[in-house]
Amino acid sequence: MTEPSAQAELLIAGGGIGGLAAALALTRQGAPVQLLEQAQAFTEVGAGIQLGPNVVRVLQGWGLQSALEAVAAWPQQLQARSALTGEVLARLPLGADIAQRYGAPYATVHRADLHSLLLAAVQSQGLASLKLQSVVQSFEEEPTGVRVSCVGENSAAQTLSAQALIGADGLWSRVRTLLLKDAPPRATGHLAYRVLVPQKILPHALRCQDVMVWMGEHMHGVQYPVCGGDWLNLVVLTESQLPADAQGWDLPRSPDAVAQDLRKALRGTCSPLQDLVRYMEGWRVWSLCERGIVQGSHHMAQGHVALLGDAAHPMLPYLAQGAGMAIEDAQVLASAWSERSLAVPQRLQHYAQQRWQRNARVQQRAQRNGQIFHSTGLMRVGRDWGLRSLGARLMDIPWLYGAQLSAGKP
Repeated sequence: MTEPSAQAELLIAGGGIGGLAAALALTRQGAPVQLLEQAQAFTEVGAGIQLGPNVVRVLQGWGLQSALEAVAAWPQQLQARSALTGEVLARLPLGADIAQRYGAPYATVHRADLHSLLLAAVQSQGLASLKLQSVVQSFEEEPTGVRVSCVGENSAAQTLSAQALIGADGLWSRVRTLLLKDAPPRATGHLAYRVLVPQKILPHALRCQDVMVWMGEHMHGVQYPVCGGDWLNLVVLTESQLPADAQGWDLPRSPDAVAQDLRKALRGTCSPLQDLVRYMEGWRVWSLCERGIVQGSHHMAQGHVALLGDAAHPMLPYLAQGAGMAIEDAQVLASAWSERSLAVPQRLQHYAQQRWQRNARVQQRAQRNGQIFHSTGLMRVGRDWGLRSLGARLMDIPWLYGAQLSAGKP
């Protein structure tokens, strides 16, 4: 692990996409950081991520255009399709069209690839200390910063101090629990069945280089290319009953149980979708959990402690902006941190004030999309009619894709 060239100004809890994005954005501003990751290695699970132009612009601004081009796919359109009939209800042009409107294209990427390129960029900056097997236990505010108690390798206790602590430790954030003292996440009753396969093993009719959303009743599916288009990511989201404490990406479901679940969820759907699902192997099952909508800046920063990404505002995946909002958070946090004339609590409040309303809006839109994607009866009929009638105008989101963030210093 790399060591910083100066005493860390900030401690970052969590070495996922949000934590690494924060470390990169802050070190680009010249701020030394120490990142604490509880796992034994920096890894990410196998799943895809969609990156709207609002996110790609940030990554380009961090000098990651070439690294992203090496691993991402660049879909040319987003299709909304009926899962029941297979009809294409509407299309949103992506590629050069969306890049011209919003200053960057729409990308799809393997989560592990995005994580790796962020990790490499952080290490190349030379201002980050990356510590594995470090779990935050508690923190205490001090007049000039925060003191953090951790358990490190071999269960060794350690105490670290910095000007600020950033909780980027995900949905089940320990830092959030200590800061806000709120209830744990709650299960939504929705399950995500995720799978990645090489496109070359699929029949030509099932290969895909675009984003397709299949909307049915009580379910929907999303497919898109990753790994430069060589692999296909598919997620089928269903409604089911599981224990409220079900956590994580890998719920204990056997292949036979998964196949049975998917047959039930896809009953009555069109042959192309069912054929695609039957060809896929190696499914991983994830129980979707949520917290309440962000209600104010105090939910993202208090004193010398701030929250970022899923620790602050976990997103349901129905707008494909979870990783995107964490990356935006990192950019705005770094810009606020550069305001050296302000005291640390003021900088963190400035960050939170700039972010909480946008994050709340995205959370609300994602919740609403989940209802629309899974709608039944007259609501489903109205959904399909609206997509046929309004097409791209209904699918485009200018307030999301076109937002300009605080740029900070280069």
